[in-house]
Amino acid sequence: MNSENIKKITNLRHELHRHPELSMQERETAGIIVDFLQKNTSLTIHRRSGQFYARKRGSGSGALPPIAFRADMDALPIPETLDLPYGSLHEGISHKCGHDGHCAALCGLALELDNIETDRDIYLLFQPGEETGAGALLCRDLIREKGIGEIYAFHNLGGYPEGSIVYRRGLTQPASEGLRIRLTGRTSHASAPEKGNNPAQALARIVLFAQRLTGRTGRTGKKEKAHGMCLCTITGIRLGSGDFGISPGEGEICMTLRAEAEEDLREMEKAVLDFSGETASSCGLELSHSIHDYFPETRNHDACLDRVLDAAQRLCRIKKKPAIPMRELWRASEDFGYYLKECPGAMFYIGNGVDYPGLHTTGYDFNDRILETAADLFLELVNESAEITAPQSATQTRPRR
Repeated sequence: MNSENIKKITNLRHELHRHPELSMQERETAGIIVDFLQKNTSLTIHRRSGQFYARKRGSGSGALPPIAFRADMDALPIPETLDLPYGSLHEGISHKCGHDGHCAALCGLALELDNIETDRDIYLLFQPGEETGAGALLCRDLIREKGIGEIYAFHNLGGYPEGSIVYRRGLTQPASEGLRIRLTGRTSHASAPEKGNNPAQALARIVLFAQRLTGRTGRTGKKEKAHGMCLCTITGIRLGSGDFGISPGEGEICMTLRAEAEEDLREMEKAVLDFSGETASSCGLELSHSIHDYFPETRNHDACLDRVLDAAQRLCRIKKKPAIPMRELWRASEDFGYYLKECPGAMFYIGNGVDYPGLHTTGYDFNDRILETAADLFLELVNESAEITAPQSATQTRPRR
């Protein structure tokens, strides 16, 4: 990228950082990006319900299917504590995952597209709601509707050298879901707990059982063979108000279930709910549950990842930035997996720095110095002429909603 375009997308990133918005509320964010694209590019903007995309029409015969690139737009409910000249203007909300940088990098590609001719249509998809998994569900129909043949995205990632291109073949991020379990008994005076039905003991038993699922967990929750990592994280427990005169009659527990294979995730869910149901019944409690923030597996397609690596190799010769294999999957979930069930594609990562502050922490801010690398790698993928034809045989199971 030329220095003027780098400056433009850096300023854009800072403007997006000032105006963070939570998942599925990204109206101001979308307005800033659309305004930037309309002022600085000739791409066509298409608005849809809760989303938008930019398109560059190819000049070729249409022999190659369209190619797409995705950036996510949402921020997190984390306060801005850094003293930044472009700090968040929205109290309690900030871009602590770097989606402002993802959008700015994709706009960098948009700037470059105005200077080249392509023989295929190019779609730049700006997606809301990645943090909850709802955004890709809203946007994935575009893949079928436009006949998109391949799709790519990147995420910034600490723990790797700045500007390095990080990749993993096959499964790169796991499936996960949030599970909320509610238990209802009967409230009583704290001096006569036997006249009520306090769910405390049942909640404790469920917590202990759920924690035993972490590891290679099979169908019954015992240590059996599974397809890889299984993890249960307790994210919240609520029981009563703390009033010393009241024995509470209701409580709830929230947990995140995470597994490499979607089928193992379903087995974990079943194991927890079966145990919870048996426990509630034995304690005379009513049980209800709900599923939240479902994320499928993110599983890269080999041919598309090969293209990423070819592009990375060309950039490495110029910028001396290495391509580094990710030995273990990144445990954080990613709704990009929804797109990879519709067409071939790949998720790759760009290093923020070995000792860079972690994502979802108050000390984090997107590293502006990797914007150019992300935009350049996207452009290298556009310039490739190879066609990706057959979708990889990935898990086709649809999640329950």
